[in-house]
Amino acid sequence: MNIRPLSGADLDAALPALARLRIEVFRAYPYLYAGSLAYEETYLRKFAQAKDAFIVAAETEDGEIVGCATGSGMDDQHAEFALPLSAAGYDLPTTFYFGESVLLPDWRGKGIGHAFFDAREAHAIAHSYKRACFCAVERPDDHPQRPETYSPLDSFWQSRGYRKLPGVTAHFTWPEAPGEPEVNHTMVYWLRQF
Repeated sequence: MNIRPLSGADLDAALPALARLRIEVFRAYPYLYAGSLAYEETYLRKFAQAKDAFIVAAETEDGEIVGCATGSGMDDQHAEFALPLSAAGYDLPTTFYFGESVLLPDWRGKGIGHAFFDAREAHAIAHSYKRACFCAVERPDDHPQRPETYSPLDSFWQSRGYRKLPGVTAHFTWPEAPGEPEVNHTMVYWLRQF
């Protein structure tokens, strides 16, 4: 397994694979996201141009991308994500935002998630950020599509030093089925001070 940052021509070449990966992983619970390749490639290309942007990928020995994670300066993010954190008293220019961490199921439990966090945290610290944060969708325990085997990632995030910010939420919309209207989703913040 090769964990490496992507930029320039490497990133451009990987965009279609990264877009497919995001759609496949986020289609599952708890996100239930019905995305399109065109939107995903545009999103990733824009994210890569954000302040202090960082994209790291996990590749198999034969070059297949099986996971990726992103991050950038929080003050260069959507207002939907930035404003609630600012309203809660956090300084956006010194906050690094983790956009997502996606990994195919067969590769989970092998330390790749930790490697993604290590790489993004090192990048943030090297760029003098004081803290890192991310948002996660919040679903009720009795959600009808929650699989019996579903295990939230809260304990993993806590083991990395992240804490859920009480009362700080964002709202973001996405479709849960192809061709369906977008649905409003509550996102909760997790944050770690460096």
